[in-house]
Amino acid sequence: SAMLAGCRRALPATLGRVLRGRAAGPGCRAVSTSWCPVGAAFDAKQQQQPRGSAAGRETGLFGVPELSCPEGFQEAQDKALQESEQLVQKACSTPPGPETVMIFDQLSDALCRVADLADFVKIAHPDFAFREAAEEACRNIGTVVEKLNTDVELCQSLRRLLADEVAMSSLDPETRRVAELFMFDFEISGIHLDEEKRKKAVNLNVRILDLCNQFLTGAHLPNKIDKHVLPEHIRYNFTAEGNHLQVAGLHADCPDDLVREAAYKIFLYPNAEQLSRLEELLASRNSLAQLVGYDTFAHRALQGTMAGTPETVTRFLEKLSDQLSKRTQKDFEMMAKMKMKLNPQNSKLMPWDHPYYSGVLRAERYNIDPGLYCPFFSLGACMEGLNSLFSQLLGISLYAEQTQKGEIWSEDVRKLAVVHETEGLLGYIYCDFFQRPDKPHQDCHFTVRGGRLRENGEYQLPVVVLMLSLPRSSRGAPTLLSPGMMENLFHEMGHAMHSMLGRTRYQHVTGTRCPTDFAEVPSILMEYFANDYRVVNQFARHYKTGQPLPKNMVSRLCESKKVCAAADMQLQVFYAALDQIYHGKHPLEKSTTDILKEMQEKFYGLPYVPNTAWQLRFSHLVGYGAKYYSYLMSRAVASMVWKQCFAQDPFDRAMGERYRREMLAHGGGKEPILMVQGMLQKSPSVEDFVDALVSDLDQDFETFIMDS
Repeated sequence: SAMLAGCRRALPATLGRVLRGRAAGPGCRAVSTSWCPVGAAFDAKQQQQPRGSAAGRETGLFGVPELSCPEGFQEAQDKALQESEQLVQKACSTPPGPETVMIFDQLSDALCRVADLADFVKIAHPDFAFREAAEEACRNIGTVVEKLNTDVELCQSLRRLLADEVAMSSLDPETRRVAELFMFDFEISGIHLDEEKRKKAVNLNVRILDLCNQFLTGAHLPNKIDKHVLPEHIRYNFTAEGNHLQVAGLHADCPDDLVREAAYKIFLYPNAEQLSRLEELLASRNSLAQLVGYDTFAHRALQGTMAGTPETVTRFLEKLSDQLSKRTQKDFEMMAKMKMKLNPQNSKLMPWDHPYYSGVLRAERYNIDPGLYCPFFSLGACMEGLNSLFSQLLGISLYAEQTQKGEIWSEDVRKLAVVHETEGLLGYIYCDFFQRPDKPHQDCHFTVRGGRLRENGEYQLPVVVLMLSLPRSSRGAPTLLSPGMMENLFHEMGHAMHSMLGRTRYQHVTGTRCPTDFAEVPSILMEYFANDYRVVNQFARHYKTGQPLPKNMVSRLCESKKVCAAADMQLQVFYAALDQIYHGKHPLEKSTTDILKEMQEKFYGLPYVPNTAWQLRFSHLVGYGAKYYSYLMSRAVASMVWKQCFAQDPFDRAMGERYRREMLAHGGGKEPILMVQGMLQKSPSVEDFVDALVSDLDQDFETFIMDS
């Protein structure tokens, strides 16, 4: 199902928007009196739940009373389905006008309220019973959603509005856009087709969802090999299982060339079942796109994005590849020299060498030991740094708020209130930062409830979760972050601020619910702040001595990231180009492996290794089908915004307000390219995007002189 399909998976939905970024509805209380400074809530002395929690008062997860036990998901789900039935009737009997759009948004919100929350709980809750109940709720709401997607009468109520010129001309641009987005969701699920074709579209959607889940599982399964095939001295690197060894990954950081080579050839050895799953997935996506009126799946996936068409994406990737080629060649030559130095018998650079030798070069040239940086990046200090930055740029402060019993799923989760100096409470961020058994090892942002203007005129406050995998603090020391962890924290907080400040009238387009190639702009922009000495200097203090982090250490860290950065970017271009071909014209001219080989030669440069099929491990094909380019394009925009608006003064309040007004405030309620134009005050071309990415690779002259 397309219109609301997202509620059944944690990955970004590739079909439909109504539940894209879905929301759920905690009963948020008014501004709390129990706030404390954000840094203090994360230091080592306060690893327990803050004192003074509302004693005796119990609630459920995120303040939803029903969710105090796993069975509550059934109750919450029943409520949502009852409400949605009433709203469907209301939508069908309401004359065309702005109220139609509002009812559709309420319908979306009613289903989201459970689906989004369940999407988070099913992967992150430590209690299996909660995870299982959440999974069941996702499935049940998904079934209802499939029916709504093909409800002709419901669609007609929206079509009547879109066909009524007088009613349409009375709508403001945001309402018009939301109405069009809802109709787009109906159409991509085949509502406009005759009954037989509509059934076919529903069946294809169901099949695609199953294939996606099967492909994801297959992408992470280890491969087994008879242990006698491998030399004895490297066997200990792999998990033994009787007479077999399990290879569960690429071992990219292993210093032994032979281990990396063996892991690459075994882990990427083609699996016939996984190959047929991929082929069927790509063919099914193409069939669905063509059934609902698009040339290819890529044309369908890119409608409404910043890029707009597959042709623009291809032009962007080809121009970027041309600009990178000389730099990439230089990077590969440096890696090959290093390999020859360390391993004279076998100096040819292979795909399993790239991640390892780029790391070796980085370490040799800049000697960046994360251990030297960690003492300056205590979690409390980093949170205070974010607080200080948001306060100067946007007039926003973060406060830790006490939680009620039952509100959080692990005692080390912290709840932050996001407060504006004049507008008051904007929303809540739940910080689930620490490692625990069964918790996924991924850094991500979940929308748990989207903001929207309620019928009574009050604003429904957004609620999000930031999930990281930080180590717990050890004896008396606070939690210390490596530079990479600190940058990830800033990145995820960029998503959270987008959610807090994308205060749209409709939850359908609130916060991060915008096209994929724009969604990463606010988070990547935060990485630029995290790498600027003026910002870092405000908070990076040695946790024992209070000494500030020396400027040359920040400069060296930033420059070390540019070592082999062209080759790293070239690899991303290759993946993005492969994704475009796979989702382009069908039937494909060659097998997926032959296409991989051809794209690798054209867009990467290191040789294809016979009897490997990297595409079968390309799990992003599920969540980012035809959109893998998005990260590169978002980075290009973030780079342009940084250089033009913040590089001169990262604390410029007027620029911060412009950023909020032009880019964050609209969520997905405005075309992304118009938001970028508003911020940069010009319309960027594909060439501008490419130039922005390539200029980031150039070494900073000041650091170069200093190091020399």
